Formats: sequence, structure tokens, C-alpha cells
Amino acid sequence: QVQLVESGGGLVQPGGSLRLSCAASGSIFSINTMGWYRQAPGKERELVATITSGGITNYVDSVKGRFTISRDNAKNTVYLQMNSLKPEDTAVYYCNAEIRRRDYFIYMPYWGQGTQVTVSS
Repeated sequence: QVQLVESGGGLVQPGGSLRLSCAASGSIFSINTMGWYRQAPGKERELVATITSGGITNYVDSVKGRFTISRDNAKNTVYLQMNSLKPEDTAVYYCNAEIRRRDYFIYMPYWGQGTQVTVSS
């Protein structure tokens, strides 16, 4: 069994910062790409940022220069540092990871439960 547990969401004023964390646990052999997605009310889920096991990052244009994704491979954890937050960043943020379990031979996508980020004055 594999789990992704997110933390760090909350309410913040425009211009503020938040740091999201997502820790993977369970019978893990290795983790490939990890990433963050978000879904605002009435909208489809969208990719925010990804990071490969080697540290190559990718961002959606709307967060470039404001958000930074990073990971700690020893802790199976991915982070999203969010600065200069805007009301349009309000959404439920989901962690995603491509994980190979110890008892399986291929990588499968796993999702966290989601954490609410609200940017409002």
C-alpha cells in the first residue's frame, strides 16, 4: 500500500506565501516524477509544477517566477513554495507521484487527498 499525505494549505492574504508538503509512504521501491496539480471551483484540474527524480522542473506559465517545486528523495517528499500569491491561485492542490511499489514492476500514478489553498483579503 502506498499513500501520499499533503500538508501546508490554508488561508493567506494576496501577496503572501505558503509552503505545501507531500510525503509518500508505504511499500515504495522508487519514485519517478512528482508534481502538484490544482482544481478551482467549476474548473478542470490543471498541472502546476513537476519535478523529475533528477531535479528537472516544469511549471505552468501562470506560476513561473512565483512558485518553486523541490523534493527530498531521501524523505520521499515533494514541496511547493508559493510566493506572491494571488486570488486566482485559490484551489484545492493535489500531490501526484509516479511510484513503483516493491511488489510491482511498473510505475503507477498516485494522488494525495488534496489541500485547500485560499488567497483572500
